[in-house]
Amino acid sequence: MAFLDGDKLSYEIFSILESKFLFPLYTSGSTSPCTPPAPLPPASAGRVRILSIDGGGSPSEGLLAAAALARMESALRRGAGDPSACVADFFDVAAGSGVGGVLAAMLFTRGHDGRPLFSADDALRLLLAESRRRRGGGFASDGRTILRGMFRRSGGLFRRLFGDSTLRDTLKPVLIPCFDLTTGASFVFSRADAVEADAYDFLIREVCAATCANAGAAVELRSLDGRTRVAAVGGGVALANPAAAAITHVLNNKQEFPFAVGVEDLMVVSLGTSGCKAASGTAELVRIAGEGASDMVDQAVSMAFGHNRANNYIRIQANGFMSGNCTPKMTNCSKLMEGIENVLLSHRNVESLLFRGKKISEQTNAEKLERFAEELIKEEKKRKKNSIPTVVLKQVMSPRTSSATTATTFTTMTTTSTVSSS
Repeated sequence: MAFLDGDKLSYEIFSILESKFLFPLYTSGSTSPCTPPAPLPPASAGRVRILSIDGGGSPSEGLLAAAALARMESALRRGAGDPSACVADFFDVAAGSGVGGVLAAMLFTRGHDGRPLFSADDALRLLLAESRRRRGGGFASDGRTILRGMFRRSGGLFRRLFGDSTLRDTLKPVLIPCFDLTTGASFVFSRADAVEADAYDFLIREVCAATCANAGAAVELRSLDGRTRVAAVGGGVALANPAAAAITHVLNNKQEFPFAVGVEDLMVVSLGTSGCKAASGTAELVRIAGEGASDMVDQAVSMAFGHNRANNYIRIQANGFMSGNCTPKMTNCSKLMEGIENVLLSHRNVESLLFRGKKISEQTNAEKLERFAEELIKEEKKRKKNSIPTVVLKQVMSPRTSSATTATTFTTMTTTSTVSSS
């Protein structure tokens, strides 16, 4: 408690110094321009819930994020007393880069029944089942999974998962980045933009291929009306950790999030990658750059939350899980899932502290996920009692009919295959 009080005091002192000397506010009697304060949200307005999933250089890292999401989803179902509850029910925004973008698309794309195409558990089982189907299961001895390549094309698996669904067919705002070689800048695929104009609406299967593309094989795609063209390489290159981009999107999108003024009005779950150490040469440099950028984003976001981070921000990371020294050498899906969850969920992260550097977390990832699930359930219950909406989503004037109905059947078949083969 003393540490928390110290953090709060330090944060308040820094805020005063910042406002007085870095960004001075002028009074109405001053001859200098007056900067009106931002309107405060009503007391009954809730917090905007953001899910951010990192993108690594290998699809194997998606297994770790999927395992964390499956654990959180299980806790949400128990806490809410609803066995059919999904991750998408408890988040307002999903941002994902690389394989994280694929997971975000799987969990937040609308199915034929109006519900998410996948639960987190189904997404995890599908990744494991695909690994078995493609090369008999398991991981290569150097830590690279046999999943490599399954996320590099818009056809095949992606077509079976998403059909002809577009960004407009997502249940909540989704942000998936890539790097556009044509403009030499990052490009973020966004539901909010897609709803505004056909020129920014893309097929989800192509978006997923774009955010996973490697530098040597760019993915070229067009918007539905053909007006916007992108030559994409992976989101892991452009924006490995999309948490800051998601936060900025919410705080500046007043049409959909009218009462989100600062980080105290947000709840953020950020899922990191595995910290794979198996790469070499150029791939190793790219990995180091990506992980360094992700860590810097985590540190900056953690500092921004200050003393609010205990209840408003968590970061889940399992460093070194897919390294050559700790690669799980097993082909049974049930045992592999157990191994992933044990390593990931029992891990204690290194956390950034306000003005104190870093320290090992006092809580395991499992404890963090369970605790934050409780906060998400509290937020959901609070909203049901509020008369003021926390989120006002942009509506599609003429929604297209999603053709991703095959994904539900595909998921069920994959899950059954996984269970029976275990």
